[in-house]
Amino acid sequence: MSERLPVVAVVGRPNVGKSTFFNRVLGRREAIVHDAPGVTRDRNFAEADWAGRSFYLVDTGGVIEGSDEPLDRSVREQALAAAAEADVILFMVDGKDGIHPLDEKVAPLLRDTQRPILLVVNKMDNLPDDLARHDFWRLGLGAPLPVSSISGKGSGDLLDRIVEALPEEGSLPVEGGDLRISVIGKPNVGKSSFINRLFNEERVVVSDVPGTTRDAIDSTMTYHGKKLVFIDTAGLRRQSKVDESIEYYSSLRTARVVRMSQLCLVLIDAQEGLTNQDVKILEQAWDAGCGVLLAVNKWDTVEKDDQTVPRFLRELKQRVPFLEWVPVLFISALTGFRVRHTLDALLEVAADRERRIPTHEVNEVLEALTSRQPPPHSQGRAVKVKYGTQADTAPPTFVLFANFPDEIPAHYERYLHNGFRKAWGFLGSPLRIRIRSSGRDGRGGR
Repeated sequence: MSERLPVVAVVGRPNVGKSTFFNRVLGRREAIVHDAPGVTRDRNFAEADWAGRSFYLVDTGGVIEGSDEPLDRSVREQALAAAAEADVILFMVDGKDGIHPLDEKVAPLLRDTQRPILLVVNKMDNLPDDLARHDFWRLGLGAPLPVSSISGKGSGDLLDRIVEALPEEGSLPVEGGDLRISVIGKPNVGKSSFINRLFNEERVVVSDVPGTTRDAIDSTMTYHGKKLVFIDTAGLRRQSKVDESIEYYSSLRTARVVRMSQLCLVLIDAQEGLTNQDVKILEQAWDAGCGVLLAVNKWDTVEKDDQTVPRFLRELKQRVPFLEWVPVLFISALTGFRVRHTLDALLEVAADRERRIPTHEVNEVLEALTSRQPPPHSQGRAVKVKYGTQADTAPPTFVLFANFPDEIPAHYERYLHNGFRKAWGFLGSPLRIRIRSSGRDGRGGR
């Protein structure tokens, strides 16, 4: 299975420029930037890449506005939380202010973590002439690395150093051979109760307090000869609610677990229906290429008639079109209703996600689709999809070859996508289509 992404955490006291650096690396305004200390209430993380290496970049933010905790305690807790999760720590200080007492308190904590630490001196806007960075040698964290997050000066050199400090490729493997299933959903939707019911014992703590499960917890069973590893993740909250370092890192762990899982069992609350937060969680799993099973929990609490299920399903598919291809089960973790049915459904999704369609069959379906509805002409030229093949599984990925791949509109690609779905299903799995040039008469591709 693929390697997990390493984590690079940016740690430091408020208003040293962590969010500005975060945005500079990502090339977009992902984090809110403001001169007032403590504006970064949301803990941000995003996938970044440099020189062919991908990693999670984490902006830990500063002190939380309105927190009753002393400033030094808050910064200390963030440093320790980052050290527990990060593979590389960037300790950012303010080159204009010089060494701050909080910097001196955090530095020995970081030295004790045994993690690679890069001391980043920000706000060095007059590089290479500004020599103020040399004062920070006193922190005992090695050579101070100067950057200006505002202008971008020094950021390329710093990223080179980050890549050098990352663990070697292939050294962070994910366990292979087992079917890893993330149980995800917003807090208090019943994830831990589901796991306990499935295993008939108190595997994880169950509480009415949302967010009780902070760490991802593995529970393993063998079913029909297949080893299933269920991962009960911390509740995925809206980012505006991720206010404490420990819960922020729980959210990061969940994102990493989803990325490393083959399947995601998404739980929603039957009484609440499909919320915006549920949609984002579903999209996160789908975009990661996981197989998805949707379980509507607490079904025992809903008043029902003969139209309740069809109406519920219709509303789901109107909100999230890809749910047309996702199995939906109505369960009750409290009573056990249909909980064991999820096992058969998960195995079915896993099998479909691994299916490989013979090339001759791909081209038979493709020819039938293009004969029924050819691609639209472009500038008076006939656009032709000539042939195709399945390039990969998990998720199933098809490569199609056309004479003018860039001229095939999105609506026609959706037509082919739906045609492939009708032919082969791929229940619960994303289906990806890539269109490439078939030769000299085409250009580009996507």
